[in-house]
Amino acid sequence: MKPPVRTIFFDAGNTLLFPSQERTLAPLARRGISAPQEALRAAERAAKRLQDALAVGSGSVDHGFWELFYQHLLEELGCPDPELRSALVQEIRKATNWGTLAPGTREALLRMRQHCRLGVISNSDGTIRKAFEAVNLADCFDAFVDSALVGYEKPDARIFLAALESLPTAAGETLYVGDIYSVDFAGATRVGMQAVLLDACGAYTDRDLPRVGSLPELEAFLGGAAAAARGGV
Repeated sequence: MKPPVRTIFFDAGNTLLFPSQERTLAPLARRGISAPQEALRAAERAAKRLQDALAVGSGSVDHGFWELFYQHLLEELGCPDPELRSALVQEIRKATNWGTLAPGTREALLRMRQHCRLGVISNSDGTIRKAFEAVNLADCFDAFVDSALVGYEKPDARIFLAALESLPTAAGETLYVGDIYSVDFAGATRVGMQAVLLDACGAYTDRDLPRVGSLPELEAFLGGAAAAARGGV
């Protein structure tokens, strides 16, 4: 039986913070091209699966994810233009364009913080704390671990170990929540953390992995795990 969860670390992008589509898809809009939501979700699913396949045995970081994402999206939209893809990648990599939250995010985090310490582990540019301050979420967390400041990027074990030391907390009593198997789940479990995928787009529905689709589902998952640890189920 797994130990009870006392600390939760979250990924940032596509887990808690989401891109502003108005800003990140502006290069498409300037060409009069629209991207339906289902096309965006299909591109996300495809990019995650390909990212995972490419990462097998390499331990690579997620630098190429958005290249894969927009390559798939533009092919689906019938405009596989390398210059347009580069413009889209440039926009998505701007931290200032990541300020969209799922409804109820702050409330869910505050509820979880009543029972666990919370932190963030992000492959970022040194400004991840500022990004959370901008959306009024920084006070929900006890630690921010930013790859640009630590010197290592997920899935490197050293960034997860730095996170454990930052509070400090035991790996077995720590849960990591992220959205890409090869970057988040595999990296966290490699150092002994528990892990769950926040799989809103359904990229991992065909795999036997712990996964949730939203923060409310994560709360239910945590409640069920706590009950099991107490012998209640």
